[in-house]
Amino acid sequence: MSFRKVNIVILVLAVVLFLLVLHHNFLGLSSLLRNEVSDSGILGLQPIDFVPNAPQQAVERRQEEIPVVIAASEDRLGGAIAAMNSIQHNTRSSVIFYIVTLNDTADHLRSWLKSGSLKNIRYKIVNFDTKLLEGKVKEDPDQGESMKPLTFARFYLPIFIPSAKKAIYMDDDVIVQGDILALYNTPLKPGHAAAFSEDCDSTSTKVVIRGAGNQYNYIGYLDYKKERIRKLSMKASTCSFNPGVFVANLTEWKRQNITNQLEKWMKLNVEEGLYSRTLAGSITTPPLLIVFYQQHSTIDPMWNVRHLGSSAGKRYSPQFVKAAKLLHWNGHFKPWGRTASYTDVWEKWYIPDPTGKFSLIRRHMEIANIK
Repeated sequence: MSFRKVNIVILVLAVVLFLLVLHHNFLGLSSLLRNEVSDSGILGLQPIDFVPNAPQQAVERRQEEIPVVIAASEDRLGGAIAAMNSIQHNTRSSVIFYIVTLNDTADHLRSWLKSGSLKNIRYKIVNFDTKLLEGKVKEDPDQGESMKPLTFARFYLPIFIPSAKKAIYMDDDVIVQGDILALYNTPLKPGHAAAFSEDCDSTSTKVVIRGAGNQYNYIGYLDYKKERIRKLSMKASTCSFNPGVFVANLTEWKRQNITNQLEKWMKLNVEEGLYSRTLAGSITTPPLLIVFYQQHSTIDPMWNVRHLGSSAGKRYSPQFVKAAKLLHWNGHFKPWGRTASYTDVWEKWYIPDPTGKFSLIRRHMEIANIK
């Protein structure tokens, strides 16, 4: 009997020793290797890629993390890189980027993020499943965005970051000059799932698009000749808002089933054509305007100084641009394109692609002119 007890004691000690060694090795690897947290879901979430030399203190302060969601398509990848670089360099807060992209762009994105000053950025690459949009988007050659699935990523925030209570979404054609913590701390009123910058604010000039449909009110986005729109009793003169930058209360978003509501109006548009034929802005705006009608908070307009891409000329003074917290090149003239205003401000944060796949269009033109 005593012999059996000795064997049991030895076995227990061996198990304890094994567990201690295993735990020690795990901690050692964690400090040296990239942490990877696997998620699963209908979007096929990819592992979080943490850079090995990221400050351990930042990794541990998970309660203070600021989730920032940004879409990154292959042809606009340089925009997303510049946006993230500007955010990272203007804050001391712990930011984690959820970069929504397609499978064929993920490897290119990872190789770019490993370079230079981007090496300390903490990020998670999320593959967007385009099947989500089946029956919800009608392809229209005149409306290019309808064939760019990543523009709808903003509708699915709770799926990308299911454990987060709050998050920031922003387009890839922005540069952040302020501390992102200030935007994250934007107060949202009770019952509001998001805060946007309204198009009637003092920093946004009223712009008329194609001679019809104003870019600052609801009639510029919705077809008020349709009975279904009229039944909503939304005033056509209501000030619209820009969905390129917003703060989301994800707890409230999920409680109100915002994603399902947005999908409902996407389907109805495919069936009935509810959006304005002279759509003033993004194809993602109309369903957001309907769902958030008189049910959204506002962000400081200096956190979305936009229309920098609506013309090649400079619509704002250099002093105002310098004071802006966030610059937004929404419109046709992107800062990585042929012509755009204040490209020097944007280019300050751009990091050249180490693979050479992405390059500034105007740089090619300048080289060609020299030759």
